[in-house]
Amino acid sequence: MTLTVCLLGGESSGKSTLALALQGHLSALGWSVALVPEHLRDWCIRHGRAPQAHEQAGLAQEQARQIEQARASPGVELVLADTSALMVAAYSELYFNDPGLYAHALGQQRGYDVNLLMGLDLPWVPDGLFRDGPALREATDRILRRELDRTGIAYHTVYGQGQERLQAALRIIGHRLGTVLVPDPVAARPRQAAWVCERCSDPDCEHRLFTRLTDARSVNPG
Repeated sequence: MTLTVCLLGGESSGKSTLALALQGHLSALGWSVALVPEHLRDWCIRHGRAPQAHEQAGLAQEQARQIEQARASPGVELVLADTSALMVAAYSELYFNDPGLYAHALGQQRGYDVNLLMGLDLPWVPDGLFRDGPALREATDRILRRELDRTGIAYHTVYGQGQERLQAALRIIGHRLGTVLVPDPVAARPRQAAWVCERCSDPDCEHRLFTRLTDARSVNPG
């Protein structure tokens, strides 16, 4: 079987950087990896503009088609999808107030084996092209979480920069594959060191963590 790993997150959330890092690391370990780029970004660069409302459905369908094509490629063991049709559906809601693409996009998303949602701990960086700002990134994150939670699609949130984020993603993928892709940090940690939970990728645990922090701030503001 081909394992499909889908990366989700708004603009400047680290999807492409992590996808390339995963491809390099997994290929070096001997896995046959296919990387599917973000079709929307390629389309914007090629046309020199953002898409209009009537073009969104075609973009979502083409992203899904490219992922399926990679999954069907002979010899491919892992597909890394640098986003999916769900991202196009989220942007359709944000920019055009159109939720009509969710049904098809979520149907596709259910077929992916590992969904990695990018944490928002990376600084927002403009790329000189079509990024609209950190507020849009946060709004996209809220929509993605809402739709994944609403439909019961499992996902993991990955945090950290550079190797830290890469290793977090590799541990999640390795768990699904039933193999070790990165050394266990717990085994290497000194006995007296305390476990730090803010790198946990479980959405429920993450929610409880931030709820406790919010409650604490409301009682002791500042």
